[in-house]
Amino acid sequence: MIAISIYPGGTMFDEYSIGFDWKRNFMSNLFGTKALNGAENPSKIWAYTGMILLPFTYAVFFINMSKKIPEKKAGNIIKYGGIANIFFTFLTVTSLHDIMLIISTTLFWTCLVVITIFILKTRLHLFKFLCIISLLVFYYSVYLWGISDWSLLPVMQKVNFVSSTLLILGLEYYTKQEDFASIKPGTHKKLATNH
Repeated sequence: MIAISIYPGGTMFDEYSIGFDWKRNFMSNLFGTKALNGAENPSKIWAYTGMILLPFTYAVFFINMSKKIPEKKAGNIIKYGGIANIFFTFLTVTSLHDIMLIISTTLFWTCLVVITIFILKTRLHLFKFLCIISLLVFYYSVYLWGISDWSLLPVMQKVNFVSSTLLILGLEYYTKQEDFASIKPGTHKKLATNH
């Protein structure tokens, strides 16, 4: 929020705009040495600080969530995918932005898909809904990126970030290992062999 509040200005649509435009700026605009309007960018240091802290907090969440899941292999995907995500998320602020963004979002959302599969097996009905909504927002954002819809994508980037962050906070603080206790490890394997 500090980086956003001190961003000098400029968007891909209007280089002379002032300040951060929530509808037209991408979060990655905060990391440049110069803002898109050509001014020195004081938001850069705050954006980098946030980008160092953010993936670490996600990793803590994925490690904690992996302990709640009764299936060890799924828990390992969540834990190690979340830990690996730290490295690739931080590299999104380098010249390797595009490829690192693909890798980090793949890791992040793979972990959330695995969590969603287990949430759907519980009685946590609100979280079932929130997981599905969050995944739909993400996939719609990917679709917009794929068709190069640069007019709506900056907005969806923020909606995606808010929805996934709220989901993560909810799962971290309002779920416990007991919520997943009714899920028997390996039951999906037995069902698959019976068919």
